[in-house]
Amino acid sequence: MPAATIPGMFLAAVTEHPRPDCFSHKGPDGGYVDVSSAEALQRVRALRAALLSLGVAPGDRVAILSENRLEWALTDLAALSLGAVDVPIYPTLLPDTIEYILRDCQPVAMFVSTREQAEKLRGIRGRLPFLKHVHAYDDLELPGMARMSDLERAGRDLLARDPAAAGDDVGPARPQDLCSIIYTSGTTGDPKGVMLSHANFVTNVLASASLIDIGPRDKVLSFLPLSHVLERMAGFYIMMAVGTGIAYASSVESVADDMRLVRPTVMISVPRLYEKIYARVTAAAMAGGPVKRLIFDWARGVGQEWGRRVRAGDKVSHALAFQRRLADRLVFSKLRARTGGRLRFFVSGGAPLAPHINEFFYAAGMIILEGYGLTETSPVISVNSFDHFRVGSVGKVIPGVEVRIAEDGEIDTRGPNVMLGYYNNPDATREVLTEDGWLHTGDIGRFDEDGYLYITDRKKDLIVTAGGKNVAPHRWRTPSRRTSSSARWWSWATTGPTCPA
Repeated sequence: MPAATIPGMFLAAVTEHPRPDCFSHKGPDGGYVDVSSAEALQRVRALRAALLSLGVAPGDRVAILSENRLEWALTDLAALSLGAVDVPIYPTLLPDTIEYILRDCQPVAMFVSTREQAEKLRGIRGRLPFLKHVHAYDDLELPGMARMSDLERAGRDLLARDPAAAGDDVGPARPQDLCSIIYTSGTTGDPKGVMLSHANFVTNVLASASLIDIGPRDKVLSFLPLSHVLERMAGFYIMMAVGTGIAYASSVESVADDMRLVRPTVMISVPRLYEKIYARVTAAAMAGGPVKRLIFDWARGVGQEWGRRVRAGDKVSHALAFQRRLADRLVFSKLRARTGGRLRFFVSGGAPLAPHINEFFYAAGMIILEGYGLTETSPVISVNSFDHFRVGSVGKVIPGVEVRIAEDGEIDTRGPNVMLGYYNNPDATREVLTEDGWLHTGDIGRFDEDGYLYITDRKKDLIVTAGGKNVAPHRWRTPSRRTSSSARWWSWATTGPTCPA
């Protein structure tokens, strides 16, 4: 029987898929240090025992202000396994926004990563009387702030004296209980706290994982913010559930070097990464002289023609198949080498992926499977798959989720992945969530005759004509790079043996 909560998924993963590199992080010498499944479980138990000894109780909020790192994951798992609710906070936020979030959710405990994040908190701490405990991931000596290493040590000492001090590994949380409050970016007005339950996450994990070929043989390099629902669900919870090892990049700037060290098979990124790879490959070809430019243009044309035929289900001639193999050897293999040599999957999100980028990667043997989701939907609503793939669409609706198109073209969705509501904001909740569970996404879209979903605009951009008709001025254009607070766009990409031959 599948686990019904996040702690249950973690316990099942370390029990059923134990591995020596459950997590990996950068060591002091610049190399990666592996943390086994058994060690990860013991560290989570120690943290949970220590938090319980501090009086952190089920339902209490625990905030995390940190970049991606091992400690983020351990804190999350420890807090959730004692029944607490975690509140991730983007490390790029300014102190006034951080203060608003903390005053809204009132955590009893908080974890910060570096001195920079600690300084943000120190300036507002006096106005947060509910915040009783603050711990730093780095070994900092600051007034009113303890170190996580000391907290873990205290937990280990408690467990040495009383093995039952940590309580049950799965903890008291039920599937319908609140798991996390994720605050949107607040591009208009104050941030809203999206309340996601354990069931929201778990059902989305199981439905999404059923559509991709991933498991214990894989390893992911994590560098996008865990504060964002895409990395949280796809880069952490899915990977954890299927037994994939997770390695943390030391920073966004180090990703290229970290890929060579980790040699991941899975990676989550934003479209900008694909754009940069495409731009660098193109620039290198254009700067390589007329012969290299001709070879690149020829290979791109061959790959695009091959891709069109494969996607349409048409027969690929022997001549075209041979040309594509030659193009792969001369051009496309170099593109794949930029991913580290072992990469099978990409996950991309945060903005729409331009169709010409999608088509180029497809031509190179790297299929980008675009999908659609919101923070409020945990996040996945629809996704392309290997069996059902259409460039420009965001795929078909995933199992267990419903989507309907309203009269004005707005996408409504309902399912076990839809949020509980906005924290402390019933008015905003009523604006988007109906009594029978339909969520108004604010996006305009349509289905084609084969059931593929297309996102065409945002509802707020609609123009109402004198005759009362809703017109989307950008309806047939490629969606802009405008990012939304709910992270409505995301995509999966893959390369390797699962690609069409």
